[in-house]
Amino acid sequence: MKAYLNEFQVYLHDIKKSSDNTLESYMRDIRQFASYCDTQKLRAVSSVKPPLINDYILYLQNAGKSTATLTRIIASLRCYFAFLNSIEVTSADPIKDIKIEREKKKLPEVLTAKEVSTLLAQPNAKDLKGCRDKAMLELLYATGIKVSELINIELHDLNLSVGVLHLHNGKTDRFIPLYPDAVKSLTNYCNNVRDIIALNSDTTCLFTNMSGEPMTRQGLWKIIKYYADKGNIKKDITPHTIRHSFATHLVEYGADLRVVQEMLGHESVTTTEIYTHIDTSTWHRNILDHHPRK
Repeated sequence: MKAYLNEFQVYLHDIKKSSDNTLESYMRDIRQFASYCDTQKLRAVSSVKPPLINDYILYLQNAGKSTATLTRIIASLRCYFAFLNSIEVTSADPIKDIKIEREKKKLPEVLTAKEVSTLLAQPNAKDLKGCRDKAMLELLYATGIKVSELINIELHDLNLSVGVLHLHNGKTDRFIPLYPDAVKSLTNYCNNVRDIIALNSDTTCLFTNMSGEPMTRQGLWKIIKYYADKGNIKKDITPHTIRHSFATHLVEYGADLRVVQEMLGHESVTTTEIYTHIDTSTWHRNILDHHPRK
C-alpha cells in the first residue's frame, strides 16, 4: 500500500494541481488507510476489496469520525485508486460503489428578538471595554457578518456619516446598511474609545483587544459568551448564532431573500434558503397577508 505514496504525491501536485490543504489531507488519509491495511495483514493494493473498505469506514465511524470527514476520506481513496489504475498497478476500483449517507445540516439556534435586545443591552457603554463590546455586538447583528469579517474590518471600511459598512471579499464588494442604534454605538466607540484603547498600536483594525492588538476570533467568542451568561440567555450563543438570527429575522419581517443573500455574501440563493430557516407559522402568515384573495 505504501509503495506508491511518493508517486501519488507528485501526481497530486503536478498533474491534479491540488491545493496544499487538499494534498496534505489526501496524503494523510492514504497513509492512515495503509496503516489500517497493515493491521489487517494486507499489504498488496490489488488485494483491497470493497468489504475491506466497508470495514474501514465502520472502524472510522466507531472512532467518532464525522460524515464530512468520512466523505473526504472516500474522496481521497477514490483519487488514490484512480491514480493506481492510471499507472496500471491495479485494474479494479474497490471504491466504486462505496457511498456515505450525508447527514442533514443542523441549523443553528436562533435568538428571539427579545433575546437579541437582552444581549445588546448587557455591555456598559460608559466604560471603555463596554463601549467597544456594545459596538461590536451591534455591528454583528446589524450586518450578519462572519467573525473573520468583523475582526478584519479596518477603520476606513466604516462610513458612519451615511451608515454603511463596506466589505471587501476578493473580487466582490458588499455595502451593508446600518440601523441607527448601531451607528450611534459605533460613532461613540470610534470618537471616544477606539484611539484610547489602541493608543500604543499602529493597527488600522476597527476593533482591538484592550492591549491595542487586533481582536481575535477567540476573543470575540469569549465576549459573546460572557454577555449571554450575564443576560441569563440559556441558548448556546456563538457569533454564528447572531449571523443566523440576523438573516432569519430579516426574512421573517419581509425582507426579500435575494437581498438577504447579498447581505450575507452567499453566491447562491439556495444557501440562503437553508440559512434562513423560518418557522412555518411565519410563512403561513406571510402568504395570507399577501394573497390576492385574503
